[in-house]
Amino acid sequence: MRLVAHLGRSLKPLVDLVYPPRCPLCGAALADQDGLCAECWGLLDIPGSASESNPLPEQEGALRVYAATRYNAASRRLVLDYKHGGRITHARLLARLIAARLPDPLRGDARPLLVPVPLHRWRLWQRGFNQAALLAGELAKMGKGEALVDGLQRPKRTPSLGGLGRDARDRALKGAIIVHPRRRTRIAGRHVVLVDDVFTSGATARACRKVLIEAGARMVSVACFALVDAPGERPSPDAASLKNETPGVFGTPGAA
Repeated sequence: MRLVAHLGRSLKPLVDLVYPPRCPLCGAALADQDGLCAECWGLLDIPGSASESNPLPEQEGALRVYAATRYNAASRRLVLDYKHGGRITHARLLARLIAARLPDPLRGDARPLLVPVPLHRWRLWQRGFNQAALLAGELAKMGKGEALVDGLQRPKRTPSLGGLGRDARDRALKGAIIVHPRRRTRIAGRHVVLVDDVFTSGATARACRKVLIEAGARMVSVACFALVDAPGERPSPDAASLKNETPGVFGTPGAA
């Protein structure tokens, strides 16, 4: 790992010469590859603290969501470019913002498991990568936990959740997500951080949490790049870019 890091530092001047660092939102020149310009940093809506979202029935308790940003035009652009524009180099930038929200493991405690929300094999084939898995890998490199990229599987292809109520979404996801049979012992007794790019309705998180708890996870929380607010507070997406988004709740990328 040290050798890889050393090589990366050694090659950085050459990479910067061939691919001059640019702000991924406005194109302004930057000093580093993994950042935004000062003006575009100001466009991101950073939450004050971890959100005590409540996408679960009261008897199951609230689900803690660690969100790097609130979903707005700037974060939406980054997600679209990352997930649908093939800008997988954005993974480090998005993960760095998520990492800033995640607490460090307490001394003596086992590191949390970073488990990405899974994609169905056809979606994975179409996209070529699981954006949540790349984020989990980057978070692990930043010391935020132990990546378990195949902890969950999605054997059932689900329909678009857009326009569905809470109960209908939960029915659509029933049986769609399972724990990898050979990863159950790794999950038992651990704190699992479910990693995704966008947290929308909570339906997918509920389905993941259910099977993780059944597999023996001690607790489950969520880490995401963008947290979508209530429907009335969401930015109105422009029609031109909707065709590139993942079908889902309110046309939000990542809602699947």
